[in-house]
Amino acid sequence: MGQEIACTASSDGRRAEGRAQLETDELLFRGEGLRLRIPYASVSAVRAADGVLELDHDGATSTFELGDRAAKWANRITNPKTVIDKLGVKPGQRVVLRGMDVDGFAGDLAARGAELVETGADHLFVAVETQDDLAALAGLVPLIARNGAVWTVRRKGRKDLTESDVMAAGKAAGLVDVKVVRFSETHTAEKFVIPVADR
Repeated sequence: MGQEIACTASSDGRRAEGRAQLETDELLFRGEGLRLRIPYASVSAVRAADGVLELDHDGATSTFELGDRAAKWANRITNPKTVIDKLGVKPGQRVVLRGMDVDGFAGDLAARGAELVETGADHLFVAVETQDDLAALAGLVPLIARNGAVWTVRRKGRKDLTESDVMAAGKAAGLVDVKVVRFSETHTAEKFVIPVADR
């Protein structure tokens, strides 16, 4: 989830009050007569001074009056967190993958210094495509350390496999949900852990 603040923005000769959102890989602004979607990949320069964030992007310059958040947002845009950062995977941690894109994601995990294992994991990532995948969650719990986490990774926007379905399946497996992360443009990840009282 991103950070959000009420502010005044200017772009292309237009100025408006509205709300700015700092997301994983883009900055969004919604105001009366002015809407902006600025992917970080399109930003060529970032400046923050006197409480104003200024972005050069796609041949335009947009400014956001953010007060004391301007410098922090500039740093986030210049040095965005990776998905691995948001998932909380640290060097040396043990990871189990089930049904995941092993080539791409496993490579990112290896670059972080995580170790792929079959059991005793700090993090277990499972692709959830069907109701049967959800029903199988309970069988995966023994593969994590008592203080480890099970992450379900599913496609966004599906009517037949909703966040409510995933939360119910996690609860049925004896887990509690603690976090949601934007895994990619198309997928979201939900984190589940064993309740503290049961560890």
